[in-house]
Amino acid sequence: MSGTGVAEFLGYWETEGAAYVRHGDYDWMASLVPGKRILEIGCGLGFGTQALSARKLDVLAIDTLDECLQASQQKTAGQGAQFLKADVTQLDEFQRKAISDFAPDCLVCWLMGAPAENIGASKHDGGQAVAVYRENVHRKVAELAVSLPGVQALHIVDRTAIPWQAKDIGRDTLVRYHAGKTLLDLPFVADRSNSMYRKLGDNVINLAQQRRPHPNLKSVVPTLASLLIKRK
Repeated sequence: MSGTGVAEFLGYWETEGAAYVRHGDYDWMASLVPGKRILEIGCGLGFGTQALSARKLDVLAIDTLDECLQASQQKTAGQGAQFLKADVTQLDEFQRKAISDFAPDCLVCWLMGAPAENIGASKHDGGQAVAVYRENVHRKVAELAVSLPGVQALHIVDRTAIPWQAKDIGRDTLVRYHAGKTLLDLPFVADRSNSMYRKLGDNVINLAQQRRPHPNLKSVVPTLASLLIKRK
């Protein structure tokens, strides 16, 4: 979700993130992460940082918003997580050195979003600005992973909605999408065995109630789409 402004964005994610915690979603995401030294791209309000730290992993979390970094520090107080204000799409020399010195072995990029005012999104663009933003961030995350020789994997999780009965087809689609964009010509690879979906609660959108639904889309379920990518 990309709210219209920073306050709306933070308010939305405080409520949404807490619901994900209750549903066990962040614990599920953290359970899929290999390695012991994790660079978290876009920590948001710290729900993911908290889940990673609870697994006794060393975490360096970056975000572009001071409000997110402060909230994340409060949530993980005493757990040893480290924080750095940085934008993965335009890292400076100091930030790159801090990340290199941390020596991560895995990068995670979960539920990527940003305030609409930061990415130029509007309610009239059909989500195009958000899609371009996510595509750009994912590519920069993969390029950063390539530049860090100790990184052996990166884990991407996004929200989407799919016909649950077609989730196996969706797994192939997810792999093809990232192979053709995020990972193109980079020494990382993904396969369907490391692609999976998880239902987000019980919120099912019944497309049969809409006019002229596609016959193969009887219902669409909000999901988390997880892809673990490994260095070749």
